[in-house]
Amino acid sequence: MGYTIAQKIIKAHLLSGDMTVGSEVGLKIDQTLTQDATGTMAYLEFEAIGVPRVKTEKSVAYIDHNTLQTGFENADDHRFIQTVCKKHGIYFSRPGNGICHQVHLERFGKPGKTLIGSDSHTPTGGGIGMLAIGAGGLDVAVAMGGGAYYISMPKMVRVNLTGKLQAWVSAKDIILEVLRIMSVKGGVGKIIEYGGEGVKTLTVPERATITNMGAELGATTSVFPSDEITRSFMKAQGREEDWIELSPDADAVYDEVIDIDLSKLVPMAACPHSPDNVKTIEEIGPQKIDQVCIGSCTNSSYLDLMRVAAILKGKTVHPDVSLAIAPGSKQVYNMLAKNGALADIIEAGARILECACGPCIGMGQSPNSKGISLRTFNRNFEGRSGTRDGQIYLVSPETAAASALTGVFTDPRTLGEAVNIPLPEKFDYNDNMVAAPASEEEMDSVEVLRGPNIKPYPSTAPLAENIDVPCSLKVGDNITTDHIMPAGAKILPLRSNIPAISEHCFTVCDKDFPARAKQLGSSIIVGGVNYGQGSSREHAALAPLYLGIKAVVVKSFARIHRANLINAGILPLTFVNEADYDSISQGDELSLPNVRQLIADGKTELTLINKTTGKEIPVLCELSGRTKDIILAGGLLDYTKHNG
Repeated sequence: MGYTIAQKIIKAHLLSGDMTVGSEVGLKIDQTLTQDATGTMAYLEFEAIGVPRVKTEKSVAYIDHNTLQTGFENADDHRFIQTVCKKHGIYFSRPGNGICHQVHLERFGKPGKTLIGSDSHTPTGGGIGMLAIGAGGLDVAVAMGGGAYYISMPKMVRVNLTGKLQAWVSAKDIILEVLRIMSVKGGVGKIIEYGGEGVKTLTVPERATITNMGAELGATTSVFPSDEITRSFMKAQGREEDWIELSPDADAVYDEVIDIDLSKLVPMAACPHSPDNVKTIEEIGPQKIDQVCIGSCTNSSYLDLMRVAAILKGKTVHPDVSLAIAPGSKQVYNMLAKNGALADIIEAGARILECACGPCIGMGQSPNSKGISLRTFNRNFEGRSGTRDGQIYLVSPETAAASALTGVFTDPRTLGEAVNIPLPEKFDYNDNMVAAPASEEEMDSVEVLRGPNIKPYPSTAPLAENIDVPCSLKVGDNITTDHIMPAGAKILPLRSNIPAISEHCFTVCDKDFPARAKQLGSSIIVGGVNYGQGSSREHAALAPLYLGIKAVVVKSFARIHRANLINAGILPLTFVNEADYDSISQGDELSLPNVRQLIADGKTELTLINKTTGKEIPVLCELSGRTKDIILAGGLLDYTKHNG
C-alpha cells in the first residue's frame, strides 16, 4: 500500500509512535513561525524552557497582528520579540514586511518540510507541499527548543478536483464549496489532500488560499502536491533550489474521497456567522452592502490584488461603500506600486491599509452598526470584526471588487470577459525587512528588552487529588476562541499580560464571567459541540488557567484548543452521553473524586458527580502516556522543565 503526500512527510519526520490513525505520533519540526499576538507568550515560554538557541532549520517571528499602536503596549512587545529573536537565533520580520503566512510562502517555505506556527492559518504552507500545522505557542516553543511536536495520526481525505474554473470563479469559491460539503467540524482529525487533473489549473497563490482557509474545516492541515507549478513559483521567488517534487503514490489509500468538478462552481459567500454557512451570490441576491475589505492571509497575494486592480481600473467605488485593501506583503505592495496597479486601486477610491492582518483580526475597519461587510477573509464569527451586530460575509476578491463598484452583492461573472493575470516570471523580492539573529559568538551580549505590560506565564500546579468545584459557565455549540478570548484593537495589546487580558475572558458570552470565576477561585466550564474552534490562540486556555478553571467538559473539542488546554494543565473532558450536557446548570457543584490517581492509572472514563442534583455523569478523559504526564505535572511547561 502506497503513501499519501502527508503520510510521506510524516514518515520522514517520525520521531515516535506509529502511523496508525488515532495513535499519537511525535514529529521532528523543521521550521516554526510566530506572530506578535501569540509570539510574546511563546518566547516567554521558550525562555522558561532554558534552551539558549533554537534548534530548528529556520524559525521566523513576524509582526503582523498588533500593528495598530494606540499605546506603548504593542511597540514594547515588538521590541521584546525583536531582541529575543536576535539573542536566540530567530529571524525577525519587521512591521510592514507583511502577513506571516503570505511572507513565509514567498520566502521561506519548502516542499516536504514540517512547519508549525502559533497561528491557526499556518496550513497556508500546504500550498507548496509543506506539512504545515497550526499549534499553540507553547508547542512552538518546545519545537524551537528541539522537542517533537505531537499529534494524533490523522485520517487522510482526498479532494479530487476535475475540470477547470469558469471565468470569474476563484480558489475562494473552491474552499467555500469544501466547507459547504464538510462543515466547520468535518475536518477534525483529518488531513485534506488535494489531487486530480484540476490541481494543474491552479497557481500556488490559489492553492494557498485553499489550504489557508482549510483551517476553518477543523482539519489538522491541508496539502497540495509539489509539482512543476510549484517549481515555477519558487523559481520566480529565486528559490528554485528549495523545490522538490512531491506527490502521492499511485496506490495511496484515503479514508474518504470528495469529488469536485471545478467547471460547475459559481461565485459564493459564507454568510453570517460561520464559514460553512455558504450560499451562492445568486441565492443572496442584490442586497445592499456597506463595506468591502480585501486582504488577509487568505486573499492578499499579487494575483488576487492584480485581479482587483483590473476590475477597479477606470471606475469609482460606490458612494455608499467603504472599500479598504491590505496587501499581504511588502513584495506584493512594491510590485503593485511599480506596475501602476496601485494607482488604479487608489484612483477608484480604495483606502490602502498597511501590509498586515488589520480588519481580519479586528484591528480597525469595524463596519457600521448592523453593517453588511463583504470580506475576503477566512472567519466571520460574531463580533470578530469589532462590531457586535456586524453582518460579515466571506467572498472572493473578484466578488468583493465587483460588489464595491455596484453597492450590492454582485456576481463577478456579470463583468464580461475575464482578465488574464499571469504570475510573473520573477517576483520583486527583497528580504531587507527580515533581520537575521546574532551569531552564537555575539548572542550572549544581546539584552532582551521588556516593557511593563509583559507579565510572566501564569502560575501552575500539579493536578489535585480531587476536584470539587462549581460550574462557573455553561455555553452552547461551536464556541470559538473569539468567544473565549476576544481579539480586536482594545484587547490584543494585552496578549503579553494574562492578568489583564483575563478580564475579557468569555465576556462575549457573559460579561460577568471573569469576576465570577475569580470570586469562586476554582471552577469548571461546560460546553457543547466543537468547543474552541477557530484561532490557535493559547490565551483561550491561559486566561481560564489564570481564572482558576480546572476542567472543561464538552460534547466535543476542536483539535488545537484541546491541545492548548492540556498544555495549560486544564483537564479536557467529553460527555460519554451528549444528553448529559442538559443535566448540568451553571452554579451546580461538581466533583471529580480521586481524579489524579485515576488518570495516573490510565483510566479513560471518569465519573463527574453533580453534587447539586446527585446525578453521576460518565465523562471521557482520553490522554496518551505523554499527555497524561503533562496533565499530572500541571502543564507542558512544567513537564518540559522536568523531562528535558
